[in-house]
Amino acid sequence: MKKLRLITAVAAALWLAGCAGTGPSGSTAAAVPAQWYAPVAHNGTLGDLASWWQQFDDPLLVELIEAAQTASPTVASAAARIRQARATRVAAGAALLPSLDAVGSAARGNSQPPVPLATTVQVGLQSAWEIDLFGANRQAAQAAQDRLDGAQAGWHEARVSVAAETANSYVSLRTCERQLVVADNDVKSRVETARLSELSAQAGFTAPAVAALARASAAEGSARATQQRAACDALVKALVALSALPEPQLRQKLAVAWAEPSQATLLTVHSVPAQVLAQRPDVFQAEREVAAASADVGSARAQRFPRLSLSGSIAAGSVRTGGVSTDLQTWSIGPLALTLPIFDGGRRAANADAAQARYEEAAALYAARVRQAVREVEEALVNLESARLRGEDARVAAEGYRISFSATEARYRSGLASLVELEDARRTALAAETALVGLQRERVAAWIALYRALGGGWARPDATAATTAFRP
Repeated sequence: MKKLRLITAVAAALWLAGCAGTGPSGSTAAAVPAQWYAPVAHNGTLGDLASWWQQFDDPLLVELIEAAQTASPTVASAAARIRQARATRVAAGAALLPSLDAVGSAARGNSQPPVPLATTVQVGLQSAWEIDLFGANRQAAQAAQDRLDGAQAGWHEARVSVAAETANSYVSLRTCERQLVVADNDVKSRVETARLSELSAQAGFTAPAVAALARASAAEGSARATQQRAACDALVKALVALSALPEPQLRQKLAVAWAEPSQATLLTVHSVPAQVLAQRPDVFQAEREVAAASADVGSARAQRFPRLSLSGSIAAGSVRTGGVSTDLQTWSIGPLALTLPIFDGGRRAANADAAQARYEEAAALYAARVRQAVREVEEALVNLESARLRGEDARVAAEGYRISFSATEARYRSGLASLVELEDARRTALAAETALVGLQRERVAAWIALYRALGGGWARPDATAATTAFRP
């Protein structure tokens, strides 16, 4: 009769296993637009992203990016998270397998006088296995695998972010150096104007106030150049911190003239946004977190159902008493134990509710990440097109104002223009030249932003390659 009850209980547990849910229902797909609403960049392929930095034809930039990725604490933390996730996956997978322990014991005593003293020595193996009826351990292992996949994608995302940050700092520094050249040339022009005005005032041809205005203009230009030089030095410090290179060594490398990249446009943005989202590691990581949270829900729900476990042991030993040794060999299979939760104060239900809430949070974060990804691509495309459209106008404006200033300067030296006219022309020409250099930096920065928004050449792993994509 007892055997019949046990068989009935096990059968009921197996039947309930088929009814147990493995995760929350509902789709986590985020709303993705059917098309891009910003001008789309062409003339390239996605594969170009992986070697995109080579198109700058700047070995120093590539060297700085590699150094920054090596020194970055963000990349190191991402690699550490991969190792943690891999260890968690191994531990979760081990819960699906039987455990096997070696045991040994030795004892000497007299438990039943007047029986002589006895020495007992025993060694053996003990095994235990929880039969995963409702998939609690399988779901936990799946959650661990999903988080490992996400951690590997996070490592790639960290490398792409560091590369983009380093490139932006480097381009900002090179642009700053060009702005400094503009400022220095402006200072030379102002100083020369001040010198001529001072001579003219001393000769009585110009009022002292005019000479004072020229000196003030020269001082203003010098202050601007000093400020620009300090800004460039600060950017060098930033690159030193990013790359961990010694500052003297970095400054020596920076002494080489920089040529603005002219072929940094070889990127493709697919016409379907969903294709772009599939190549972003951060979106993939958020997706894997949703899958892991879903598996956590299934594991938490399964904890509310009966648990079935099996144990066994085998041992060999000897007992020596009264000068006589006796061999002992024992083994057992069982018990086959079924644990039925009855009352736990609502602990298991609360754990399931908490897992469900974490799943909903992960789904919301995933949807937000998708929207942010679309926004970043759209903004990069808008900025890139804006820089392209303004480029020719800025060039024409700078050239025109430069010619106008040269003519005004010639008229001033001939006495046909006032110093006020000259300074107005100078300010306009300086602003146009500064805007042109800034626009060049904006164009490159837009390409870098697009590179990052497209995932930096990361390829979405398939199911079999996900676990071998990276080995820190």
